[in-house]
Amino acid sequence: MSEELPKPISKELVITSADKEIQIALLEDKKLVEIHKEKSIDQFAVGDIYLGVVKKINSSGMNAAFVNIGSERDAFLHYLDLGIHARTMNEFVNQVITSNKKSISNFPYQPEIPKVGKINEVLTTGQKILVQVAKEPISTKGATVTTEISLAGRYLVLVPFMDKVTVSQKIKSSAERRRLKNLVQAIRPKKCGIIIRTVANGKNLDEITKDLNQLVEKWKLIIEKLPIVTYPAKVAAELDIATSLIRDMVNDSFEAIHVDNPIIYQEIKQYLSSISTNYASILKLYKNPKPLFETMNIAKQIKGSFGKIVTIKNGIYLVIEHTEAMHVIDVNSGNRNKSGKDQEENATAVNLEAAAEIARQLRLRDMGGIITIDFIDMKKPTNRNLLYQTLVQLMKNDKAKHTILPVNKFGLIQITRQRVRQATIIDTSENCPSCNGTGKVKASILIEEEIQNMIEYLIEKQVEKSFSITVHPMVYAYLTKGLFSKRVKWSLKYKQWIRIHPKQSHHLLELKFFNKDKEQIIFWTKPNSEE
Repeated sequence: MSEELPKPISKELVITSADKEIQIALLEDKKLVEIHKEKSIDQFAVGDIYLGVVKKINSSGMNAAFVNIGSERDAFLHYLDLGIHARTMNEFVNQVITSNKKSISNFPYQPEIPKVGKINEVLTTGQKILVQVAKEPISTKGATVTTEISLAGRYLVLVPFMDKVTVSQKIKSSAERRRLKNLVQAIRPKKCGIIIRTVANGKNLDEITKDLNQLVEKWKLIIEKLPIVTYPAKVAAELDIATSLIRDMVNDSFEAIHVDNPIIYQEIKQYLSSISTNYASILKLYKNPKPLFETMNIAKQIKGSFGKIVTIKNGIYLVIEHTEAMHVIDVNSGNRNKSGKDQEENATAVNLEAAAEIARQLRLRDMGGIITIDFIDMKKPTNRNLLYQTLVQLMKNDKAKHTILPVNKFGLIQITRQRVRQATIIDTSENCPSCNGTGKVKASILIEEEIQNMIEYLIEKQVEKSFSITVHPMVYAYLTKGLFSKRVKWSLKYKQWIRIHPKQSHHLLELKFFNKDKEQIIFWTKPNSEE
């Protein structure tokens, strides 16, 4: 009997927009594995390209330069992040600015910089320099930048002055690697390197050529901006998080992309159509008044996944602590019912279950740097190796670069994971909405009167024709209970249907009013006060 193939993972992308913030959730088999947030005012994102100015050079100790890119703190540029063609790029940028040079195809290469050298031999204070953000500002540190510019497309990455073609190591077939390399080599622009991405596997010449042409046009636009911008200035922006996630992740395993904002929906639809007509069909516009994250059970998963203590099943739980230097995870069996023959077997079973949740938590919280995991002690080397191999397998889907060390004699596993942005930390604890910790609250029975006063104010004073109210699910149940509920009575009284929606993220007595454009209504004057 043939071995049964593993069931493919069902993936969904859920995108919601509210309060000038976009939230993107990635679901695998309906389980939340990644959450991203983006504000419209976000700057200095990974991939953004800036024309900056070298402010300070430290060649003796750090062997690095500090570059003004317009941020509060100067960006950090280490010698190892210059790239071997740094002199060529710097000279080209200088000529573009001074003499309006347009193309790199006939630009002569400058001497390569040595692997071991001093940064003051390459850069000078006050020099204008083209840099790309490699790591976003984190805590008190400024952004980390590189002069090795790369422009990412769906199938290819264009690297000016690299002058070679490389193929993603995740493409295992030697025949396919050879085919792609020969194909790209034939269409590669002069003095531009190409990195072939994993998703290029199996793609034809037309698809790859189209992607390459878009990257070449983006590079041309950057060159055209350099002579006219006032430095420091952003000359090219990475795609917004939603589009970049779609570019890097969407494949045939995705079942749906849910969006609740019509503008974002049209932008994504246009981008998907440019990739493939097949992908445009999985995009769905959500129109239900109930929040999208609540419909997809994401709000509840966030509440249960981002606390200090994360429960798994069978009584097992994790304790997760975040510090400036590292992240620490402690595995506890709790009140798990022992089903194994002995302590060793039970400890192994608990550790294996915890490993699956830990792999998910690393992606979900985007924890980077050093992560130390304290598993339950196991004495047998075979069990330790089983745990290690299981964790390695579970983290194969993690796109962030990472290294996992085997279990040491103290029962610890250490992981280093690529850190490009601040770890996602969501406070799931709830303070009293009325007292803010004082211990005294207004009487909950007055919530009904408060809502009615606000409704009356909106209808009679502000003449709002259409508005909605979001409340805690328990309050919603109270207001809508029965045939002649409070909502029905208010609707009859004011001759207007009162739209009330439950929202799980609300505190018990929290209220929010929204107009027909889904913009929150702020009561600058007390609804029950006299004019």
